[in-house]
Amino acid sequence: MNDYLEKILRGQPINYEAFLKKLPEAFRRHHREVFATEKVQTNRWMVRVLDEAAFAELQNVAEAPVSRIDAAKKGDSHRHGTEVSFLLVYHRGLASSRPDVVVIESDSVDIGFQRAGSVLVVENERNFYQYPQMLQFAGEALGRALHLADCDVVLGGGNRITRGATLDWLKGYEDVFCAFDYDAGGLQMFSTVAASLGDKATFVQPSNWQPWRTRFCRVPDSTERFTKAVSLAEGLGFMSLAETFRTTGKFMEQEMILDE
Repeated sequence: MNDYLEKILRGQPINYEAFLKKLPEAFRRHHREVFATEKVQTNRWMVRVLDEAAFAELQNVAEAPVSRIDAAKKGDSHRHGTEVSFLLVYHRGLASSRPDVVVIESDSVDIGFQRAGSVLVVENERNFYQYPQMLQFAGEALGRALHLADCDVVLGGGNRITRGATLDWLKGYEDVFCAFDYDAGGLQMFSTVAASLGDKATFVQPSNWQPWRTRFCRVPDSTERFTKAVSLAEGLGFMSLAETFRTTGKFMEQEMILDE
């Protein structure tokens, strides 16, 4: 957004149609009252500001927020990452079936237990609650036994696991096993984790996808999402998974692991 605004101020042509897609809805509805345009070449328009006050307000909204509160004042708190993250964790020291909580800030971690050498990060809440079954599934997929005695289990859905401070905390584990959905979103999450953790990160998946193909039931939201999933799988070296996407034309949500 800021790149477009700067070019408008400098009198440089922009892709106005792409610019409109980035405008907040309130500005998009009234863009003809704020801007005048003249097409100068294919996909390029010269843009003149008609309403200086509205343009100044747009510049303020587009400015990167300095905090979550500042982002909320600008109309969208999600534009700024939270300064603190809460992770639910099952570990060997629990006295009941209630998971523990780790509080992670950018410069500190509040943890009330001795963590294990390995961690299984589970995307879905139901699967997280069924952690014994997920540990068994992951162990079979990885070819090694996993037990709560030596492997913590963390709830990592909603992209909370890909936040910078959380990834830094995960670096304290020897192995980080990622049990995510088998779709574009899950593969993108793993790609982010692997980019930060390197060889410590392992994507949990069966060595042979053939018996699992009937569990690929979710129809992709769009062709673009399907194509992205195939591309990510191939880029990560998951050729069998990519082929399963192509064969079924569908994704597999990790709840299907519990469908025994």
